[in-house]
Amino acid sequence: MENVTVKDIAEAVGGRILCGDPDQKLENIAIDSRVMRGNDLFVPIIGEKNDAHAFIAKAMQNGAAASLTSEHDEAPEEMSGALIRVEDTVKALQDIGSWLRGRLTIPLVGITGSVGKTTTREMVAAALSAKYRTFKTPANHNSQVGVPMTVSEISGEDEIAVLELGMSNPGEMHKISEIAKVDCAVMTNIGVAHIENLGSRENILAEKLHIQDGMKEGGLLLVNGDNDLLADVTPKDGISILHFGREEKNECHAEDLMPKHGCGTFTYVHGDVRVPVELSVPGVHNVSNALAAMAVAEHFGVDLHAAAAKLKEFRGFKGRLQISEKNGILVIDDTYNASPDSMRAALSVLNGMRDSKRRIAVLADMKELGDEEIRFHRDIGATVSAMHLDLLVVYGSLAKEIAKGAFAAGGMRENLRIESFLEEDRDEMTEFLKNELTEGDAVLFKGSNSMKLGTIAAEFTDEA
Repeated sequence: MENVTVKDIAEAVGGRILCGDPDQKLENIAIDSRVMRGNDLFVPIIGEKNDAHAFIAKAMQNGAAASLTSEHDEAPEEMSGALIRVEDTVKALQDIGSWLRGRLTIPLVGITGSVGKTTTREMVAAALSAKYRTFKTPANHNSQVGVPMTVSEISGEDEIAVLELGMSNPGEMHKISEIAKVDCAVMTNIGVAHIENLGSRENILAEKLHIQDGMKEGGLLLVNGDNDLLADVTPKDGISILHFGREEKNECHAEDLMPKHGCGTFTYVHGDVRVPVELSVPGVHNVSNALAAMAVAEHFGVDLHAAAAKLKEFRGFKGRLQISEKNGILVIDDTYNASPDSMRAALSVLNGMRDSKRRIAVLADMKELGDEEIRFHRDIGATVSAMHLDLLVVYGSLAKEIAKGAFAAGGMRENLRIESFLEEDRDEMTEFLKNELTEGDAVLFKGSNSMKLGTIAAEFTDEA
């Protein structure tokens, strides 16, 4: 935050200053009382297990200059900074985000979808950086708490911003969109992530489309036209739509798609525009992400050859299809999270490792899939059975259904071995893999973040 005082925050949230200097400058927002960067505004969140109001004094001891509160009508004697009384600290944080967004004059790009949001965010930011000083969502601050904090980080030197906008429950995207008020929105796909909370893919689509709620007339909605639900989306009045995707039916599509060192090369085509693009991240799904990035860059007047050069420099990041080699073993670490769509994409990358002696998949549970979680896991097993893999290792009670799906599907290769471990067998599975993996193997680690498969994958890379 720049040029913001305690008084400004109080006015923005309709709060009352209980104590402290109204002219105290505030530069950062913090929700963790242990982490302060200087002139912080601490926002105590009331969670399911903890009420962070108990840590206000600690936050100030650690350097917070002010704090919101919904539990004090008078300032306690030990307060060393300013205290602002509000009715609801989360609502106040969102009001701060909206107020700060109203002071910005730069365009904002919002990225949402069931999977691929973070990678697409990074690719869009990379492409835009060919012309603009580009801000992008730090870490994973994409929720109704994270987005206002993200907006507070945008500086006066930034020329454009790319925000990741996530949701898991009904009503969240509307709140987030009203804070971010993006000028351009990208929807990567509609899958089954968070279907447990939303009930159906159609409900997920309806919720994601609320990204338009905060858009001004003349905004642009970019959708992945290869996705069955997004292909037929109608934007709200005043918003234009552009389709991107690998298929020729999309206005922005890929031609001359060829693999190169496990990564994609293609020609970006939009009308008469044709620009060659070479990626340094694996997976055909990343071609779609790159198409979105090129389309956004074109919309904002970036030289597309320069944008393509920036995309070539992008090499992904930890836990998302990171490929490394140690002791002759090729490790694909895609353990950040998992859904059926991203699981298939990762398996496709492994299946494409034709030069490897053996192809081995270590697959853990996929969470938050609702009542049909067993079917989704068995479907992944059917996908595995149709591939040229040599060893399938499943980890977790739900992942066992992947093994059952592989057995049940017709056409499974006779030499596909399957090994199964539960979460309590973690050490046993790690030891099994250490004894099993040999030089020339390619191994994929993939599962939901809560399964902590990344720490096992790190045993076979230089991260350990």
